[in-house]
Amino acid sequence: MKYDLIVIGAGPAGMSAAIKAASYGAKVAIIDENPSAGGKLLGQLHKEPKSGWWHGGKTARKMETNLRQTGVTCFQGKEVWAIYPRWKVFMNNGEELQSEYILIASGAAEKAIPIPGWTLPGAMAVGAAQTLTNYHRVKPGRKIAIIGVDPLSLSVAHQLKMAGVHVVGIFLPPDSVFSKDKSSPSKMISYLSSMAHAAPNLFFKMAGNLAKYPFIQHVGAKFYPRFGMKIWGIPLYLRKTVLEIGGAVQVEHIKVIPVSQEGIPNEDRVKTVDVDCVCISGGLYPLMELAGAAGCESVYIEELGGHIPLHSPEMETTQPGIYVAGNITGIESAKVAMEQGDLVGTTVAAKLGLVSCNLIDEAQENVIQARENAVITFQQNIAAGREKSQQYWKEYNSKGVKLYADS
Repeated sequence: MKYDLIVIGAGPAGMSAAIKAASYGAKVAIIDENPSAGGKLLGQLHKEPKSGWWHGGKTARKMETNLRQTGVTCFQGKEVWAIYPRWKVFMNNGEELQSEYILIASGAAEKAIPIPGWTLPGAMAVGAAQTLTNYHRVKPGRKIAIIGVDPLSLSVAHQLKMAGVHVVGIFLPPDSVFSKDKSSPSKMISYLSSMAHAAPNLFFKMAGNLAKYPFIQHVGAKFYPRFGMKIWGIPLYLRKTVLEIGGAVQVEHIKVIPVSQEGIPNEDRVKTVDVDCVCISGGLYPLMELAGAAGCESVYIEELGGHIPLHSPEMETTQPGIYVAGNITGIESAKVAMEQGDLVGTTVAAKLGLVSCNLIDEAQENVIQARENAVITFQQNIAAGREKSQQYWKEYNSKGVKLYADS
């Protein structure tokens, strides 16, 4: 079957691109491994300071309705096994689709932080807890500890609390090559300061704004109370780390130890806290394996979360006709991903002669505005990361050579 555009991934970026291109008259197909469209939107629920509650599930359902209304052919519960030039997409049911244009919107996956006991039943990634709670309406546990401080873990902690779960606290992970800065109190204070505008009350807003200064970060880490500070009634411990998850056959407790402002543990003050579930948050990284298999060049950019496909301002990769959008290009909010999807849908429609090329400039500006207005920032220095990405693209075009990781 031949289409004008094949979209791989029915998350916010993929659905937006499919809807936009189809609304201009393109024949579009969208493929996703899940039975329902929405991707990570399905578990999202948080309150934004100006616009109120963001309910990802409702947004996903509305977009899925738009997919049907615009005539997009949906292949749900299907996996892409291969992409061959120019371009053929093979699915796991043996069906073959063809198109000159493909969008890979494969999203992101959670990074693991190995901790002793993390394979026990009841220990899970924080994203799994989010999906269980918000999508399946199942409580992951009755008494839960969260390890890792970032926007995702803070959001999920709030969601669990609203679902009636007792969240005993949000803790730092133990120092390791996997946790990196996540185990440093001062680094975490710096990280949280970048989200001060989204803080739940005036006190945290003011404290967050002050913590943008390095001296304040050091002092704040030194004097941050060991008993934590409550956010939405949940203790946030920036001076305590979880050494171990324990239990005979499933999660039964965690071993907690205080740390200095530099993150050095006090081995003489280990405390056991009873829990029946532990949620670990190590952040996210772009899922670009499929783009790599299709021959798209990649670069490593720490500020964007890891390896991303090299792409133009219009989101086209080094393989002509293959585009990317969403978290595969760097970890950002769903609203940014949606605008990137709109950009790809508009660009493909313009190349098909369905709309004016002037609309591409407008779509690019919308991506910039969405990024500037983002309430939650998953990566520090995202603007610097985007500048690096575009600089690598310019170098690639000028030199025509492969680029390698800058790690």
